[in-house]
Amino acid sequence: MSCEIARRLMESGDTGLRLHTESCLSCAIGEHARYYEAPAGLESRIRAALSADARTPAYRQWWVAAAVLVLAVAGSVGVDRMLSGDRAIETAVLSAHLRSLEGTHLFDVPSSDQHTVKPWFDGRLDFSPAVPTFGDFPLLGGRLEYLDGHPAAALVYGRAKHVINLFVWRSAAGSSGGTATRDGYHFVGWSANGMDYEAVSDLNAAELERFVSLYRRGQ
Repeated sequence: MSCEIARRLMESGDTGLRLHTESCLSCAIGEHARYYEAPAGLESRIRAALSADARTPAYRQWWVAAAVLVLAVAGSVGVDRMLSGDRAIETAVLSAHLRSLEGTHLFDVPSSDQHTVKPWFDGRLDFSPAVPTFGDFPLLGGRLEYLDGHPAAALVYGRAKHVINLFVWRSAAGSSGGTATRDGYHFVGWSANGMDYEAVSDLNAAELERFVSLYRRGQ
């Protein structure tokens, strides 16, 4: 279907089909994409680029490429994960999560006291992660991690017999966002206040999303 859309758009001036494709793309992004605050000046640069593109055939070809990309990828990894470019981070997060469970390094600072865990990161990271506590998901401790060569805080929470690793690191543009499931593990990622967050666990997806909701309210 995506190839047929691309072919017809490239070979004809079918305005109705083009509008339908643009509408599908808009709906897919609106339903699935995570919100990120745009940097200053981005709107003016986009408007200038669109104004220039509207005078050339490349304007129509841009929509073709975007529509085909969304249709091809949305069904396999989810539009939100695709747009944020999370597959590499997802792999790094899952690897760190599994290492912590299989080895003896789940904690650098084993404690259920947020006033013990939070200060432990002082001097070890150039940021201070929020360490809220809530009864349904008790704090177990924390440790220092490296994701793709960058230092990160790993906050460890529990739920019944499940372990949740929440990784926090300084934001890289578009590096985190959305939900995913891989090899029986669930991921929830988001960005806020210049930081990226990624929670991972074999806890069921609904419970992991509830944990994330509680954490974000407690920040």
